[in-house]
Amino acid sequence: MKLIQITDLHVANETEFTHGVDVRQNFLDILQAAKSFAPDLLILSGDLAFDTPEEKVYHWMKQHLDALGLPYTVIGGNHDSSKILAQVFGLEKHLTGDDLYYKLTVNGQPLLLLETSNGTVSKAQLEWLGSELAQLNAPAIIFMHHPPVEGGVPYMDVNYPLRNMAEVQAVMYGHQHPVYVFCGHYHVEKMLCVKNLTVHITPTTYFQMKWQEPAFVLDHLKIGLREIKLRQDGVVESAVVYYEGNKTE
Repeated sequence: MKLIQITDLHVANETEFTHGVDVRQNFLDILQAAKSFAPDLLILSGDLAFDTPEEKVYHWMKQHLDALGLPYTVIGGNHDSSKILAQVFGLEKHLTGDDLYYKLTVNGQPLLLLETSNGTVSKAQLEWLGSELAQLNAPAIIFMHHPPVEGGVPYMDVNYPLRNMAEVQAVMYGHQHPVYVFCGHYHVEKMLCVKNLTVHITPTTYFQMKWQEPAFVLDHLKIGLREIKLRQDGVVESAVVYYEGNKTE
């Protein structure tokens, strides 16, 4: 089975200043790149909105996603409203209050998609995650916006981490099999391994940061997606592919 993850799209209104980056064209380009991989599912893992969530931006994105002809799904990031996302993308049945988290089964493979738009994983969601993992006698595949471990990116680790990270880790560490997490949020490409947990941080389609700097420093404007293959021999294969980004000026 093949999955494509794109994240931190930050799509803006047409008149909104996006620091010289053409985020709309980046989005359209990354969709065509994703289509070329012919995935079984395309996952948009948060920060679909540029700064603050706007329903009309989500509708514009949905129009182009629907025209792509690929199965896809979405979760929220810290710049999104998961409630509005659910309403626009027809995921209301997966809402628990304002939280959008759910399980999808694709070609027999369960995928767990988590809600971290407010910077935490709620107590109810943690209980749900623990229950799902307890029923899963196999490796777990999880998508979420925030990394559940410190990413070694000082600016993000200090200023914008998942706030109840230790509680989330405790649930994931409790699984008796490997746990593979695919996330974004940090605007870098990274992989981290601890105990049974492997975390893949996927680069954005907006801009990438210099991960080693304690302050915000722009690295480059290339955009990326992640290809994930779940092989029949049990191997989880993952690679990031970069493309040239677009400028507005």
